[in-house]
Formats: sequence, C-alpha cells, structure tokens
Amino acid sequence: MEREQAYLRMLGATANMQWNVAIMLEAKAEEAEKARNWICNHITTESFIGDQTQLKQSIQMHDQIIDVLDGVNKMGQGIVSILRALLDKDSDNGGEQGMGSFHFGGGMGGDSD
Repeated sequence: MEREQAYLRMLGATANMQWNVAIMLEAKAEEAEKARNWICNHITTESFIGDQTQLKQSIQMHDQIIDVLDGVNKMGQGIVSILRALLDKDSDNGGEQGMGSFHFGGGMGGDSD
C-alpha cells in the first residue's frame, strides 16, 4: 500500500507541476502580447542608430524566447521521466493489463469491481 501511495503522490506532484507551468506560460504569453503591441507601436527603423543596433536588439528578444522554450522543454522532459518511471513500474508488476491499470485503486475508467 505504501508504494501505491508513493505513486499517487508522484502523480499528484506531476499534475501540480503541470498546472503551475500552464499558469506561468499563460502569464508569459500575456507579457509577450503586451511587448509585441508596444514594439509594433513604438519601434521603427528610425528608432535605431544603425542596422547593427537593430540586429542586436532583435537577437536579444529572440534569445529570451528561446530561453523560455528551453525551460518549458526541460520541464516537459522531467514530467515525462516521472510518468515513464511510474509506467515502467506498472509493467513490471504484472503487465497483462498494460497501461489500463496502475495497480492502485483499479483501472483508469472509474469502474471498480
């Protein structure tokens, strides 16, 4: 029973982590939309001294976006590794039902005999 509780806690923590990531991404999208609106309304080619500074500013913006995407990717890989560990333990414990049952509280469908 302790192993089942540990698996449930891992799944609960993973779900909470996914929820927090979703909230962060929503806030980041809102921030990006505000920045986009400001850039579209205030930044023109005349705003920069030369092409070099315009290019440098564009690269900085793209680097920030790449950093966010990299962080989201790493978070997703962490979640996948947690779920993979849970599913591997499930198949080791009698894989005749495969992923349909996690051996704690019955199957995924909600019907328990």
